[in-house]
Amino acid sequence: MSAKIFKPAKTAMQSGKAKTGLWVLEFDQDVARKIDPVMGYTTSSDTRQQLRLNFETAEQAIGYAEKHGIDYRVIAPKEPVRKNVSYSDNFRFNRQQPWTH
Repeated sequence: MSAKIFKPAKTAMQSGKAKTGLWVLEFDQDVARKIDPVMGYTTSSDTRQQLRLNFETAEQAIGYAEKHGIDYRVIAPKEPVRKNVSYSDNFRFNRQQPWTH
């Protein structure tokens, strides 16, 4: 039984940082998924795939995994690189890019 511990990134559908402050422990797939012959749904007998445990800090998630004997790997979050831009920079006389309008 193994798991990954990560901090989720914000989705493309949100502009804020809601639900990105928590650390998540998510179990890896142990049993291969199969297609149900009657309905055509994808099923699995591994119920741990449905679990998503949230923690305030990475240390709490690591402590939980060690306490319960779970092999884990920590995926460090990547901070977005943001360029400081100003609206007035569009109208500078020494603009680096040509004006396209």
